[in-house]
Amino acid sequence: MGQGIRKAVFPAAGLGTRFLPATKASPKEMLPIVDKPLIQYGVEEAVECGIDQFIIITGKNKRAIEDHFDTAAELEEKLRNSGKDAMLDEITRLNTIDFAYIRQRVALGLGHAIFCAEPFVGQEPFAVILSDDVIDPDFKVLKEMIELYEKVKSPVVAIQEVPRAETKRYGIIDGEIENGAIRIKGMVEKPDPNNAPSNLAIIGRYILTPDIFDVLKKQEPGKGGEIQLTDALISLMSQRPIYGYKIKGGRYDAGDKLGYLMATVDFALKNSELSDPFRKFLDKRICG
Repeated sequence: MGQGIRKAVFPAAGLGTRFLPATKASPKEMLPIVDKPLIQYGVEEAVECGIDQFIIITGKNKRAIEDHFDTAAELEEKLRNSGKDAMLDEITRLNTIDFAYIRQRVALGLGHAIFCAEPFVGQEPFAVILSDDVIDPDFKVLKEMIELYEKVKSPVVAIQEVPRAETKRYGIIDGEIENGAIRIKGMVEKPDPNNAPSNLAIIGRYILTPDIFDVLKKQEPGKGGEIQLTDALISLMSQRPIYGYKIKGGRYDAGDKLGYLMATVDFALKNSELSDPFRKFLDKRICG
């Protein structure tokens, strides 16, 4: 992949208020879809792209994330002695990946969370993955974003069409087609649907260049009193082009209860052990 993207940043310090009370003491990122937590889907997506260094931005009550990606010697030994090799392989196959954890002491927004990763990212391009946005493994979104980055050598953000009424939940872009990609001309953070420049929403996958840190360092708080990544990207656009990669599907907003349930159903229907009995259950429940 040319210069290559070796590092991925996972902002995971949010409070998960949309899933209270489940997230009162447990990380939202650890909510399971079938048999894996949300954050693991994102990690596996990145591993498939050759990324092997992970920086997770955590906060209070997030220790379970560190434990999940750590070795579990007693459990592994028990599985080994019981001959449960498939299960052992499943829980150890990420053991060789390097994880670094940084505490975001104050929840100051996505832009601030990414800025916290600067000491580990250094002067390399890097991916940002929001584990709320679960991507079906059949859709190679991050891989194709990295390929676009290698072509344009500029930041790339994932975008998706959303209903106009939902533009107030996202950063929305204005752009034009250039060299087979969308060159972004402007962005607005969570605009009123009546004033949104388009219905193309920025979703939780980014390929960023290290000059974003210089911008974030000076960035003033924006909407909600937080350091908004969208605002920093707007500033960066005055220095270099930024491109949008329009995803073709397979994305679930699992930070929303309905999106989480939709992801759970679709992933269960793709699970070889569950698909047939689960489909029969759904047919019986829906059709009577």
